[in-house]
Amino acid sequence: MASVTSLSASVHQRLADALSAALPEAAPADPLLRRSDRADFQANGILALAKKAKANPRELATEVVDSIDAPELLRDVEVSGPGFLNITVTDRAIVETLAARAADGDRLGVPFAEHPGTTVIDWAQPNVAKEMHVGHLRNSVIGNAVKRILEFTGEKIVNRHHIGDWGTQFGMLIQYLLEHPHELDHKASAAAGEGADGQAGEEAMSNLNRIYKAARVLFDSDEEFKTRARRRVVDLQAGDPETLALWQRFVDESKIYFYSVFDKLDVEIHDEDIVGESGYNDMLAETCRLLEESGVAVRSEGALCVFFDDVKGPDGNPVPLIVQKSDGGFGYAATDLSAIRDRVFNVKADTLLYVVDARQSLHFKMVFETARRAGWLTGDVKAVQLAFGTVLGKDGKPFKTREGETVRLIDLLDEAIDRATAVVRSKAEKVGLSEDEILENGRQVGIGAVKYADLSTSAVRDYKFDLDQMVSLNGDTSVYLQYAYARIQSILRKAGEARPVAHPELDLAPAERALGLHLDQFAATVAEAAEEYAPHKLAAYLYQLASHLTTFYDQCQVLSADNPPEVVENRLFLVALTARTLHRGMELLGVRTPERL
Repeated sequence: MASVTSLSASVHQRLADALSAALPEAAPADPLLRRSDRADFQANGILALAKKAKANPRELATEVVDSIDAPELLRDVEVSGPGFLNITVTDRAIVETLAARAADGDRLGVPFAEHPGTTVIDWAQPNVAKEMHVGHLRNSVIGNAVKRILEFTGEKIVNRHHIGDWGTQFGMLIQYLLEHPHELDHKASAAAGEGADGQAGEEAMSNLNRIYKAARVLFDSDEEFKTRARRRVVDLQAGDPETLALWQRFVDESKIYFYSVFDKLDVEIHDEDIVGESGYNDMLAETCRLLEESGVAVRSEGALCVFFDDVKGPDGNPVPLIVQKSDGGFGYAATDLSAIRDRVFNVKADTLLYVVDARQSLHFKMVFETARRAGWLTGDVKAVQLAFGTVLGKDGKPFKTREGETVRLIDLLDEAIDRATAVVRSKAEKVGLSEDEILENGRQVGIGAVKYADLSTSAVRDYKFDLDQMVSLNGDTSVYLQYAYARIQSILRKAGEARPVAHPELDLAPAERALGLHLDQFAATVAEAAEEYAPHKLAAYLYQLASHLTTFYDQCQVLSADNPPEVVENRLFLVALTARTLHRGMELLGVRTPERL
């Protein structure tokens, strides 16, 4: 299928050509086209060009208007104010452009990026032997959406899930189990044998979590045990078979749990994409050697450090990035720098994208700068932290249980599904849903509500977790968008023999024009969301699309016997394309759209 040219691109090109003809010395000229409330589009670029050429902007604008001859595209071009252009396109151009989008299959006119590359995206980061909590929600949801959007534009994506599976806590856990072998009882073993079933995963993790807490208490209270645990870390790093076998068991049973949670969150995680801290263990010493030999890192009080002129503590003294501790242990920086080496030189990535809590911004700023100094990040490779804010409770404070503990992610998701199922059930009789459909739709609506609430907020901002609002049928919620989609499917089922057919010869009502013009912006919105790693821009577009659809419903009857057949067909065409756009857009966000609600 040939690429689909949007209305805005067509108008932009006609204006740019006219500007270049009127002011050859300014070519190529940018008319600075944007959507407008006063017309379909407004062009503001003439003012700056006229100033640069020392010309009268209004006279230049008039000259541009007089030179444009595009009756099939432009219905009216009006000079406004000191030299703005208000532009109205023809109804025919709207429908013909939308027909081209509709004929473009699942892509709906969204082109592939001109120069796609390879992006390694580091996004799902649970910790082995620890339950996932609300703090693991945003990186999973945002990372999954960005991955989907980038893939849709043609980028090659390499997923990397940097799980916490190495370090002191594993020496503590392994030593505890060697001294208390009965603690890893049959429940965990049975759970591990049941596969990635949700209940099995929760049982396995509940057992590991209980053991972790018991080991932590002993570690903090018994100096002799602490010494033995630290020796066990050395055994782990040295590859002692008994120690490694227990460590591998922790990892395997934790994965059962991770997969059950990600499955409930409707996020796909593949085993080959999980490369945790342990995956870079063999590279740590070499990373330190390369940094020290190149002079990027220096020894300070026994530790290997990288210093920065602009990073100082409250006392005014430099705060270094510690790559290797004075006792010879490796810090997080050594692992992150080794991961960069692997992703640049082995995976051959052009972009390293880290979906990580904003509170780690300083750490990643120092890590990226160190990698640049070492020559691992060059002008051909960029590293970006997609920083995200904190999930807050209704009180505006970090989201906690009533007892003040961190909320388990699985509990949060279960509650969202329960709330959504109640909403779906309240409408089920009217729609004629079976019990199975109620439960499945409740799951899709509940998980969609959690995801959309996150994705409709700019990633770097904190947001309040309010389930009552999330599952509301009104306002900027996924439920509102899902019901808009389901409503269109209902209309299409009721259409009988009438079919969606574009009729460019028809005049459009104002609500039809507004819906059509917004549909035309889908490709540009996806491209912007991909370029800026900004799924919230796609979410905002979809909400506006559903709002335009609501206005269209109110003002334009679709299946009315009073309408001529071609009007019915054209309106069916508009709503069918709207449904396809909603479905594709929500799919890019990782949110499902039930056919009936």
